[in-house]
Amino acid sequence: MTLSFIPELRTERLILRAPRETDFPAMLAFNDSPRAAFIGGGSPRQHVWRGLLANIGLWALRGYGFYSIDDHQGEFLGRIGVICHDGWPEPELAWHVYEQAEGKGYAYEAAQAAKADYHARISPQPLISLIDPANHRSAALAIRMGAKAEGDFHLAGHDCIIYRHTGGQP
Repeated sequence: MTLSFIPELRTERLILRAPRETDFPAMLAFNDSPRAAFIGGGSPRQHVWRGLLANIGLWALRGYGFYSIDDHQGEFLGRIGVICHDGWPEPELAWHVYEQAEGKGYAYEAAQAAKADYHARISPQPLISLIDPANHRSAALAIRMGAKAEGDFHLAGHDCIIYRHTGGQP
């Protein structure tokens, strides 16, 4: 089944696409790895499944959500996009990049594409990223993208720092 309401984006090295059921095993592996510690990893299998479905619902309801990221050879590398769940202060540019994709600039490339798409289709308003204070790699990515630390926030039982990105062109 295709999710035609989710646009496909292409960058020099990546395809940002709609989520698929075949993404689920990699999502489970990420959830069960130490890499997911900053986003509440170790959730029960059913919560990961619900997260996959909730993302599709977010796309249907608001016109944005997480893209699944593939390289041009079709390897699933993670998820990046804009989310705004109940309890979020504003729409957030967020990312979950899997181990095999780390350190190659894929997160930056995909996040730039997702941000530009959001600003072109949804709103020129600046986005935020909510980042655990100990997640130095995510903070470095936000800063590389031009975001500035703005203040502290408490979300779903976790402390985080709000990084504000610049807005899109009106």
